Amino acid sequence: MPGPADDDPETARASLDVVLRMEAALGASSNAMGEHFHEDFRWMGNRGCGTKHGLDAFRRDWQLPFRAAFTERDYRTARFIAQGEWVSCFGHIEATHSGPFMGIPATGRRVTIPYMDFWRVRDGRIADNWVSVDFPAVLAQLGRDAFDGEGWEAFDRGKKIPPRPSDMREEAST
Repeated sequence: MPGPADDDPETARASLDVVLRMEAALGASSNAMGEHFHEDFRWMGNRGCGTKHGLDAFRRDWQLPFRAAFTERDYRTARFIAQGEWVSCFGHIEATHSGPFMGIPATGRRVTIPYMDFWRVRDGRIADNWVSVDFPAVLAQLGRDAFDGEGWEAFDRGKKIPPRPSDMREEAST
């Protein structure tokens, strides 16, 4: 486990610069990504994304399939946050669904792909990247409900009544 956060602003700025250079290269669909990543780079994604060990695995099993599935990509990062060797961001990608994605053939639809990234920079290169991509949101835009109508958004819309723990039911009846 990483230790306490490093609050040194110079380290934070240097870490952010590494990530910003990598993001610019990624946004430009660069194939020369090695300079940005540590030799033992790890990429850890949420369910549906997988885990990649090394830049070759990241490129082969994430970057290239993602580029094939989604073209005309426009990265829209809302905010970067840097502290010591850690950098995070959240935002979305606007893209055209141009190739197979999660078993769905190309639709030609424009989609919004929400994401969050957390990077750890070591020795001036990205060593770790934890990623959360909102694939259920993307699937919904392509006509597939990952939750089969059971998503909790139904509570928000008043279409379903949220269940309560049994101990709360007893309290409500007294």
